[in-house]
Formats: sequence, structure tokens, C-alpha cells
Amino acid sequence: MSFRVFESILMLALSGLVLSSCAAPIFAPPSLPPESRPPPHQGAEEQSTTPAQPSPRVLASLRLTDQGRMLLEGGKTDDAISLLERAVSLHPTNGENYYYLAEAWLVKGNRAQAEEFNHLADTYLKKDPHWREKVLGQRKRIEVGSKRYQGE
Repeated sequence: MSFRVFESILMLALSGLVLSSCAAPIFAPPSLPPESRPPPHQGAEEQSTTPAQPSPRVLASLRLTDQGRMLLEGGKTDDAISLLERAVSLHPTNGENYYYLAEAWLVKGNRAQAEEFNHLADTYLKKDPHWREKVLGQRKRIEVGSKRYQGE
């Protein structure tokens, strides 16, 4: 094979590589995380009879919330705070986590933290009359600086 033929083949190969890299890469759109995906379309009769299943993150958060509440009732405030903070990271819109965190910080005597978590609890629980009453009662106890936990 002559040098000219080899040179021509090499130039064709290089130009093919250069041209192929000029094309815009095709990217698939990022998929939504499972929690934010809209549910698949269902008929009206299916929607009314099929309850929505909570995500594994929500279920884990609810278990942690319950464990944190029990630790708080048992006087293990620091352990309760740790579990409740994990619960918040898994399900940040569950107002019960914030209510119990406010209780824990109230027990520890940190009114500023208790107020902050009480405000968040109020934000997420304001539509539930039972919880709304508990949150408002908690707010009054925070204002007077009570360190006593009012269990369920």
C-alpha cells in the first residue's frame, strides 16, 4: 500500500470522527422522582376505589415519627430529636414531626427552637382541627416556657 493511499484512508477516518463529534448529542429528559410523578390516568370509578399508596420514604418517616414520640414520652429527649430529624428528612411535609420536635426542644428548655418547630407544625397541620388545637396549646406552653411534655 502506498503512502498516499494510507494517507487518504487516514484522512477519511479522521474527518468521519470530527464530523460525528459535531452532531449535538441526544439526551433523554431526566425522569421525575417517584414522589413527584403524576399517577397514571385512571377511570373515575378506579380513582374512587383505589387508595393512594404512600411511598416507602413516607412509610419510613411515619415509623420514625412514632418511635420518636415514644422516646419523648419515655424521657429520652435527645434520642427522640435524632429520630424525628431523620423523619423530617424523609417526609418534610409531615407536621407531626415538627410538633414532636417542638415538644422535645421545649423539654430541653430551648424556647427558640420550640417556637420554630411549632410554627412549622402549624403550617402543615392547620387544616386538621385535632392537630390545630394541639399546636395552639403547645404554642401557649412555649410562651410561658413550660418544660413539661403533654403526652397523648
